[in-house]
Amino acid sequence: MTGTLLALPLFCRGKVRDVYDLGEYLLLVATDRISAFDVVLPTPVPDRGKVLTQLSSFWFERTQSVVPNHLVTTDLQGIARAAGLKESELGWLRGRSMLVRRAQRVDFECVVRGYLAGSAWKEYRLTGRVCGVELPPGLQPGARLPEPLFTPATKSASGHDENVTFESVAEAVGSELASRMRDVSLRLYGHMASHVEPRGLLLADTKFEFGLTGDQLVLIDEVGTPDSSRYWDVEAYRRGELEPFDKQLLRDYLERVGWDKTPPGPELPAELVAELRARYLEAFRRITGREVEL
Repeated sequence: MTGTLLALPLFCRGKVRDVYDLGEYLLLVATDRISAFDVVLPTPVPDRGKVLTQLSSFWFERTQSVVPNHLVTTDLQGIARAAGLKESELGWLRGRSMLVRRAQRVDFECVVRGYLAGSAWKEYRLTGRVCGVELPPGLQPGARLPEPLFTPATKSASGHDENVTFESVAEAVGSELASRMRDVSLRLYGHMASHVEPRGLLLADTKFEFGLTGDQLVLIDEVGTPDSSRYWDVEAYRRGELEPFDKQLLRDYLERVGWDKTPPGPELPAELVAELRARYLEAFRRITGREVEL
């Protein structure tokens, strides 16, 4: 399901989600589109949107004690009522849509890293630092950090985000709000990492997005998905291997085939699509202890 537009006012269409304006609320519909290096690829991954929605819903519920969030309901009857449509018209939205409260988005991604990977590894290799934080010398890719790091990034409309220092965030939004986002992000990461490790996964890093409803900080967008997080298999890590249960599998493939990272992206082979789907479903199974509702 790459996205069938509803007869509702479109708020925005992102790389993965179609968002509709319902006045007091927004309707977030996660499609099966997949992107890499800021480009939407032509090949969807079946049921991916259901994993993203249902896993976000799971984490929103589990983290309410840490921070409020924008989720109202994933129930199709409640969504139909808010949209002014018949439930029978919205059957294809089941399992892949969330009704959420509006919030004023804070335009920074709040990334927390427990392990050295991705852009953090590239920056560390060049400078010995990550987002202005100096790290011990001699760390290898995938190394566990002495303590989780808050490494914010710009939230760009073009999709090209850039790592920045905490001081840059404080200058843009004020030190009080920046500190709240940092502290909540670190607490969320700790809560989530301690949940998934006994279930066979390491949470290498993850990103959060926040909004404001009045003065209240709320968690928005998605949380703890294989798109917004880097998950590794615990047993493989103990053997010295990094086995991903996230979108890294796709990035590694695209690097191997030498795609220049400009549109249009290449069609994906069927075996890769099947493996991506299987890894997303397995991540969901391990984290939640149940199957995705397909």
